[in-house]
Amino acid sequence: MSNEKGWFAPKKVGYGCGLPTAWQGWAVMLGYIATAVVAGLMWESGDEVYSIAGILIFLAATIAFLLVAWATTPGGWRWRPSKDD
Repeated sequence: MSNEKGWFAPKKVGYGCGLPTAWQGWAVMLGYIATAVVAGLMWESGDEVYSIAGILIFLAATIAFLLVAWATTPGGWRWRPSKDD
């Protein structure tokens, strides 16, 4: 990744990333939330085709969001133990 600051902050304790630290990260997160809401509404529609499509859209959006967050977190995702460990 060319941007050393990254879009998401690495977690201080645990595995993964925290909140976004750049506008690009916020845009990705808000886009994911909007997609998840639309997928949830499709799932709740009661129509079998929309329900299946909603689930597939939600799964695809979740995978895409996690890949983007993983790729744009400086230092990567790794276990960061607490000081008590």
